[in-house]
Amino acid sequence: MALKFQYNKTAQQLLNKQLNIRLRALPTLKNKEAALRMEVKKAKDKIHELEDTLHLEITKQSDSVGLWNEFSADLLKIGDVKFSTKKIAGVKTPVLEEVIFNEAGFGIFTHPKWFPEGISIVKKLAGIVTEKEFYTRKMVLLEHARRKTTQKVNLYEKVQIPGYQDAIRKIKRFLEDEENLSKSAQKIVKKRQQKQREVVL
Repeated sequence: MALKFQYNKTAQQLLNKQLNIRLRALPTLKNKEAALRMEVKKAKDKIHELEDTLHLEITKQSDSVGLWNEFSADLLKIGDVKFSTKKIAGVKTPVLEEVIFNEAGFGIFTHPKWFPEGISIVKKLAGIVTEKEFYTRKMVLLEHARRKTTQKVNLYEKVQIPGYQDAIRKIKRFLEDEENLSKSAQKIVKKRQQKQREVVL
């Protein structure tokens, strides 16, 4: 990292301050990254679990697939999806609270007797699909936050911290060299003054 700095104690103090800020923040960022990675894995696992459940439920209905031709799609619609937000490692993520369905009325005597059960099956399937969609969105949000956190960890660890340490080291060496030169110059001046005194005497 190409840092611009001056070779003086003030610049050294400022660089030390910036370095300490990053050194203190790094463990927190690493913990956040680990927590986000774990949450992303949980969300992925939940998505797979819901996909398996959905597949199983659809397979259960494969025997009665012919009956579903009689079922009217207008009987049931998703009216509203209630959700809240929850912070996970500082990232706001959606949490599914409830899926509200709008049911159209139908005559028990004019429609097949399996319609009420059909409605509960469709509700169950729609609930699974909606929950899967929520976990997919949650995973995308968490993965994006994890990627950004990983980039910041890498920036601190591999670029900024070594850059500040290198700049501080250069300033220290410069100041030490300057001090050594100053001491050497003082010794030379002292020796000259001593010789001049000896010559005068």
